Amino acid sequence: MKNQKIKIVSIVGPTASGKTKLSTELAEKFKGEIISADSMQIYKEFNILSAKPSKKELQKVNHHLVNIVSIKEEFSVAKFISLAHDCIKKVYLKGKLPFVVGGTGLYIDSLIRDIKFESADIVEDHYNLIKTFESLSGVELMEILKKIDPESSKKIHVNNTKRILRAVKFFYSFGYPISTQAEQSKNIVSRYEVCKIGISFRNRELMYEKIENRVEEMFKSGIIKEVENLRNTKLSKTAKSAIGYNEIVNYLENPQSVTLESVMESIKKSTRHYAKRQLTWFKRDKEINWIYLDDYKNFSEVTDCSKEIIKNFIW
Repeated sequence: MKNQKIKIVSIVGPTASGKTKLSTELAEKFKGEIISADSMQIYKEFNILSAKPSKKELQKVNHHLVNIVSIKEEFSVAKFISLAHDCIKKVYLKGKLPFVVGGTGLYIDSLIRDIKFESADIVEDHYNLIKTFESLSGVELMEILKKIDPESSKKIHVNNTKRILRAVKFFYSFGYPISTQAEQSKNIVSRYEVCKIGISFRNRELMYEKIENRVEEMFKSGIIKEVENLRNTKLSKTAKSAIGYNEIVNYLENPQSVTLESVMESIKKSTRHYAKRQLTWFKRDKEINWIYLDDYKNFSEVTDCSKEIIKNFIW
C-alpha cells in the first residue's frame, strides 16, 4: 500500500449542474463514499443557502466534510486539504471508492496535486483587501504584482488582467508568491490516481436557466427565514462571503428601499458570474472528461455515460 496510489473519482462542474444527484447515484452504484469539496456546505447552519444535499441523499450515501464547522469559524483550503486526505484514506481502507465532489476548484486541485499551503490562514485577514483588487485595472494590478512577485510579473503580459489578478490574490491569500508555489508543485507526485468527470452545458442559456430555477426554489424553501435566524450571529469572514447572505441581510434591514424581486435578481446574477468563474477554472484541466447535459435526452443517460467512464478507470 505504501507505493500504491489510491484511486479516486472527482466530479466537478458549475453550480446547479447536478453534481450532487449524479455523485450520489454513482457512489451508490460503485459502493463509494462522497468527500464534499464545497466551501459553503462545510457550515452546519447553511442548509438552503449552500444548496446542501437533501437528508435523503445524505442517508443514501455516506458524505464527508458536510456540516463540520460553525459559521462562526474561519475555514481555509489548508484545513480542507488536511481533512480531505484523512477522509479519503478512511474510505479507501474500508474498501470503498472515494468520490471527491464539488465546485470549489482551488480545493479540488490542491487536494489532488497535494499542494502545501504554508500560511493559508492569511486569507481571512485579507478578505476585504482581496475583494478590492477586482475593481483595479490590469496596469494597477501589475504595479502591485511587481512588488510582491517580480518573477510572475516578468512572465505575465500586462494585458492579461485575469492572470495578474489571480497572482495578486494568491499572494494576499496565502502569504507567498504564486511563482514559488508553481515551482514547488512541479516536484510533488500526487498520492492519487484520479478519474475526472465534469458536467456542464454546451448552451450557456440552459445553465443560466438552471441557476435561476435553483435560486427561485431556494426562496420557496425559506432562504429568507434561514438568513434572518442567523443575522445576529457573528459570522466568520469566509462564511459571510456566501452568495445571497449579504443581499438578504440588506433586504431585511432595509425593507422599505429594497424589494424581494431585486434581491432575487441580484443573487441570480452573482450566481451566474460564479458559475462562469468555475467553468474558467475547470476548463484549464485537460484531464477532465466533460459530459454536456444538453447532449442527452435525460439524466439517466448522463448517469450511464458516467458509469462507463468509471468502469474503464477502475477495472
